[in-house]
Amino acid sequence: MNSGVKRTSPYKVITLIILVILAILFAFPLYWIVTGAFKTAASINATTPDWFPKEWVMDNFNKLFSRQTAPLWELAVPFGSKFSADGNPIIFSAGPVVPASIRWLVNTVFMAVMAMVLTCITSAMAGYALAKKRFRGRTVLFTLIVCAMALPKQVILIPLLREMSSLSLYNTIWAVIFPTVGWPFGVFLMKQFSEGVPGEMLEAARIDGAGEAKTFVEIVVPMIKPGIGALAIFTFINSWNDYFMQLIMLSSTSKLTISLGIAKLQAENSTDFGLIMAGATLAAVPIIVVFIAFQKYFTQGIAMGAVKG
Repeated sequence: MNSGVKRTSPYKVITLIILVILAILFAFPLYWIVTGAFKTAASINATTPDWFPKEWVMDNFNKLFSRQTAPLWELAVPFGSKFSADGNPIIFSAGPVVPASIRWLVNTVFMAVMAMVLTCITSAMAGYALAKKRFRGRTVLFTLIVCAMALPKQVILIPLLREMSSLSLYNTIWAVIFPTVGWPFGVFLMKQFSEGVPGEMLEAARIDGAGEAKTFVEIVVPMIKPGIGALAIFTFINSWNDYFMQLIMLSSTSKLTISLGIAKLQAENSTDFGLIMAGATLAAVPIIVVFIAFQKYFTQGIAMGAVKG
């Protein structure tokens, strides 16, 4: 009678319980930040913590949006500072004045998205070339890329700073984007995925008259799409959280990212935990959206990497 009923093994039950506990532990800091953004100062600093806001207030967000203002965007003449009398960028278009925190969020989203797109494009092409092309110095080049993965960013900070300054990109958002584009980990990851592209398919495309660009776009990219999705998430989060590089390369109020802006506000207003949590909540929204959008490709990429390993 009960032969068709599937029984759940104790191992699966224990595994599920452990996963639920771990999920709660990892999600709790985000829950605490989001709820803390809507708490009063007395509730945040209370000796006995309030696990749920007794009174929902918007004071923290009001302070976040009222401290400073800045243009929503600024379109500057490329390398215009070389030709200006005072050495400042030449602005030929600026958006409406908005709270500085909104401008910081726009800067951060633009920085992370551009770094993500450019890194995925360059890494996919470089990984494909290293995996499927045979040329002199290929092994040496890949070895140097792998070695560069172990190189601390602080070691190349001074050369990067001097390079960005010589290109008149210092104190612009591009000074944070360009050093990320040549990410060695991205090239390494894309090479591993490109290894799985059958050579027969590439040879058949060449016989049919497809050029390198068409072969790459129509055959290689669809097959390594899970890897590109995983790299997109890694790059977006890495760029978003790269506080050190942002701190060194950016200084003007209108050029700051959301993490730098919140740190600046926190320094001006001693330790205002409500303000910090409001800023952290605002900064967490794009990260959550990107992860949800690329979650399918991220899990596929991890699963394929595990199978290859």
